[in-house]
Amino acid sequence: MKVALAVIRVLPDRGANLAAILSMASEAADAGADLVAFPEAALTGLINNDDPIHDLPLGEPIPGPITDVLGGLAQERCIWLAIGLLEREGGTLYDSAVLFRPDGEIGLKYRRISPQWHYRGADPAIYRQGTELSKVVTPFGTFAFLICGDLFHDRLVRRVRDLRPDWLLFPFARGFDEDCCDQEQWEREEQLIYAQRARLAESNVLMTNYIADKDMQGGGFGGAMVASKDGTVLDSFPLGRVGALIVDL
Repeated sequence: MKVALAVIRVLPDRGANLAAILSMASEAADAGADLVAFPEAALTGLINNDDPIHDLPLGEPIPGPITDVLGGLAQERCIWLAIGLLEREGGTLYDSAVLFRPDGEIGLKYRRISPQWHYRGADPAIYRQGTELSKVVTPFGTFAFLICGDLFHDRLVRRVRDLRPDWLLFPFARGFDEDCCDQEQWEREEQLIYAQRARLAESNVLMTNYIADKDMQGGGFGGAMVASKDGTVLDSFPLGRVGALIVDL
């Protein structure tokens, strides 16, 4: 299986982001990728501010027009395509991820279970979490999703371990903070912490983060990584660079 973990620069322009996603997925397909994966909230960035007037329009129905476009590309290029999207269902909002099959249909949808994608004071009638964790069978083994902070919830990690997916898709959105301020610290400390969580989940993890400027809710520093189920970092993509980590697995 050849995997492309795509690192995009997320802009305030949703149309430009979609164009970048489609372009990068096509480039990865040209390079022979069987699976192309994008970060959390890749279409908009994780820029919700707990004001429903601002936040609800960020969400897309799943299925809906955007997933039709993404599924169409998956079908056209005969690839598996994974992406994180803010999902709007009526008057509610979820932090979700979908995996499209090469026939363009949605093979797996996941709603983030950990609530840290919004602030504690957010209206629980609008800002919602998922409860289900499932996997899908593919020619390359079974796949499941976790999103961002999910990987650091021990109960969820135990659920993944019990589910026993071969591959864990992990879209996330993270900017620099006191725990990680540069490439050197990321390599020395933080990526090893993520790899350790892969070991606890007993699953191979495919993770990718977007790049964004700080005015977009703190921004994002990018980077991508493959971690094996024994906690080994198999390959990684440098922070701050747009592109894709393409690896044979």
